[in-house]
Amino acid sequence: MASERLLLRALLLLSLAAPGCRGAPPERPTPAPAAAASSAPARPSRVVLSIVGTNDLHGHISALPWLGGYVANLRAARAADGGVLLVDAGDMFQGTLESNLVEGASVVDGYNALGYAAAAVGNHEFDFGPEGEAATARTPADDPRGALKGLAKRATFPFLCANLQDSTTHAHPAWPHMPKTALVEIAGVKVGLVGVSTEHTAQTTIAANFRGLEMAPLAKTTATEAAALRARGANVVVLLAHAGTKCHKFTGDAAADGCDMREEIVGVAEALPRGAVDVIVAGHTHAAVAHRLAGVPVVESYSYGRAFGRVDLVVERGAVTSATIHAPHDLCHGKPPAPDGAEVGPCDAGSYEGKPVLADPRVKAAVLPGLAVAAKRRGELLGPVVSSPIPRSYDHPSPLGDLFADLLRDATRADVALMNGGGLRASVPAGPLTYGALFEAFPFDNRIARVKMTGKELRGLLTRHVRGAHGGILSVSGVRVVARCKQGKLDVDVTRDSGKPLGDTDELVVAMSDFLATGGDSLLVKAEHEGRTTIDETLARDAMVAELAKRRTLDPATFYDAARPRIALPDGRRPARCGH
Repeated sequence: MASERLLLRALLLLSLAAPGCRGAPPERPTPAPAAAASSAPARPSRVVLSIVGTNDLHGHISALPWLGGYVANLRAARAADGGVLLVDAGDMFQGTLESNLVEGASVVDGYNALGYAAAAVGNHEFDFGPEGEAATARTPADDPRGALKGLAKRATFPFLCANLQDSTTHAHPAWPHMPKTALVEIAGVKVGLVGVSTEHTAQTTIAANFRGLEMAPLAKTTATEAAALRARGANVVVLLAHAGTKCHKFTGDAAADGCDMREEIVGVAEALPRGAVDVIVAGHTHAAVAHRLAGVPVVESYSYGRAFGRVDLVVERGAVTSATIHAPHDLCHGKPPAPDGAEVGPCDAGSYEGKPVLADPRVKAAVLPGLAVAAKRRGELLGPVVSSPIPRSYDHPSPLGDLFADLLRDATRADVALMNGGGLRASVPAGPLTYGALFEAFPFDNRIARVKMTGKELRGLLTRHVRGAHGGILSVSGVRVVARCKQGKLDVDVTRDSGKPLGDTDELVVAMSDFLATGGDSLLVKAEHEGRTTIDETLARDAMVAELAKRRTLDPATFYDAARPRIALPDGRRPARCGH
């Protein structure tokens, strides 16, 4: 698997380097000059600037040519009265064979062809670790951020990470092509761009790849950098934030539309000085927003290339006079874009800005090599036939979580296995199980970790988990967890599968991903298990493939019982509470 991945990566990089593959990006914004030349033509007094925002692509490059068709139509419509600014709020790479086999290079080439002005660095941008097959550094010479730095150099647009800093010096890392901010000019309007990422980054990527770094507070960082951009002449400031919220409708009334006002980006908008930024393009929550939050237009557009957001700003004599927020626009009516073998899949896109939407040929040429590399691996049969779909869930116990926990436990012969809900990204369809379906369900290159702990420690870990709210729900194999309310207090009982109580002094080997074992989802504190954790070189997904080869069928009814979930909570979800 590792050698095949390296070969595929080399072949793709060679094909992407061929003349004509990447294409010239259309209408790329130009860096704003330090001072306007005396002979420069007068700026128009009124400009319409369309901010197009995307987020959480996670490697779904088949969507990019169709996005290019929409952007081309909008650019044509804006040619007479303004311009288009295309930006991304992070988590560009992790999640598909088309991206992961080449460590995100296919995404960067697609974005280059689209003409992105900038992208924020999301938490999953750190997942690939060093350049090459290793997901984490194996020798002192390995750079745990090598893959990310290489992608930034490949891009024709900057990766913005204003709140990323060294955890000791608190200085911003001086990495090439990864500045705090950017200043570009579109249709005579100077636009400042600030990129920030969630303060939970350390708990939502592979901890080893983020070690030595930290995320400064988003609002304070944004306010400082926005003020600096204004001082440099920015007429408009756009915040690209890998932090978001979720709304259920898009009438413009955040309260009536059920927007979650507790989420991170809401607090940022509320804390910013009035007028600090003109638009926020958000992400991270895989949900959608098209509202004013604390007076600031905010857009977020689901995930996986499904949709894009748009805010039209009217800029008159260098000042923003109005903002029109558009609801998230799905690229396709019905199913989102998906690969069709080695080709870009079909899309019922309809028309936009008065013209039919056609897949952009330059963007298509940029992503086709990535699609071709992944096509063969995607269709590989793993052995078993799935009798009925195996659904996933982030918040609730699910058949897919139980299956993966069982596979991990069987592969490691551990006493207990844990699988985190955030690692489950797609349900598994019925029919012969393919590598592509397994990969889409679990796209992370996590290694297997074994942690030695006592029964008392495991019970404490699971109790903290059901009481907490951070991260997705755990799936367990080897034990059952029942949380009950007794006399107004939460009681958490942990037993073995047999029903036998878990003794405080029982010695256990607990299998999990290296993500969890090194601090992911705040499940374990590393110091508590120093010297008792072993991390294999084996990828968890490869171990699952070997176990699946031993099975002829996969029937969810044989490993999942909705009436008796392995983690039973008083109201079915975390955080478990008793009373008010």
